[in-house]
Amino acid sequence: MGLPGMTTKPETRIIPLYPSAVEAAPTAAEALLSSEEQEQQRQADETWRRSIPAQVFLNYFFAISYHIEEHDSPLGGLPQLPFFRQHTAELNELDVTALTKLLHACWSTEYALRATAELGDENFLRNALHWTFPQAYHTILSGLQAFLYTTGVRTNNGQVIRREVGRLVVKNAYPRPVSFYAAGAYGDFSIHRLPLAGYKAGLHIASKEIDAQAQIGQFLRTTRKQKAIGTRQQVQANPNTAIRSQKTGKPLDKWTAAHWQQITWRLGYTTIFDLLGRLRISQTSREIERYVEADIDFRLFHSSLLSIVSYLNGLHETYVAKALGLERYEQLVRELPAHLQHSFVQERLRTRVQPALLQSEPEPEYRMAA
Repeated sequence: MGLPGMTTKPETRIIPLYPSAVEAAPTAAEALLSSEEQEQQRQADETWRRSIPAQVFLNYFFAISYHIEEHDSPLGGLPQLPFFRQHTAELNELDVTALTKLLHACWSTEYALRATAELGDENFLRNALHWTFPQAYHTILSGLQAFLYTTGVRTNNGQVIRREVGRLVVKNAYPRPVSFYAAGAYGDFSIHRLPLAGYKAGLHIASKEIDAQAQIGQFLRTTRKQKAIGTRQQVQANPNTAIRSQKTGKPLDKWTAAHWQQITWRLGYTTIFDLLGRLRISQTSREIERYVEADIDFRLFHSSLLSIVSYLNGLHETYVAKALGLERYEQLVRELPAHLQHSFVQERLRTRVQPALLQSEPEPEYRMAA
């Protein structure tokens, strides 16, 4: 529900709700079922209904992973971007130390995320959501901070990071698979660089690009809507910023489109990083339990998160390597702690970072015969 007096547009329901009258009257097939079978069917239906929010969440992240895979290229798309080609930074040894610390945090968190998949079965992955959600978010955040550091943005302030990365996405610092974003005021959102985002999203896992873009578009809109409503609450709760009635001088309860326009600048752009921010769900909250108790494909959820993590971390590593110089970055990788030696870090160096900086196809990996 919206806030009291809020002007909103009616939203299209994705999941049809069954009228109570229909539920009350059993079908002919149900009448033939035993009471035990009817109870099993009722429980299955209830489990399905409870699983809908988690299934939609899984759909969103699988759609992002699918979209990335569909539009990825051997060089990662970075060498074609003017922003990447012009990216340079003047870095001293203190800067290198700071970057190394951020990258180590990024890689160690990704290492833990990957270890979860190797250690557990479906039930383990289900309960692992308590830590895999925040791990996926924080590994990407640390890599992003390392990239931002090389652009001169050196902060832990979440609002500043969100604003700056939004600008970078719009300025085409990121390749096509993750360059999409939403803009505009509440009730008048616009989706950019996702031409199929206007189609209605279904409840099934994406099997075509149109499915993926429709689901990402919906994810962008719902996330931006949450941000707009939260920003409205903050603005109206502050006596210095509240929009007031010209008649009474009191903060307005009812907002028009013009009022929403007044706070749009505070929203910035809504990008893939805002979508990933939705993973910051407290392990003590009821929200995470909705996902843990759901009947969804947890292995697919985990692999989708890991795919997104690997792609974005690879982009940020490439930017950092360009700022440091490939030789210095390779030295940094050689000096990694033992648990990160001969790992995904070296693999991305070979398949992502080096090819993008040298602008050549990644070399195939040859293994000596046993």
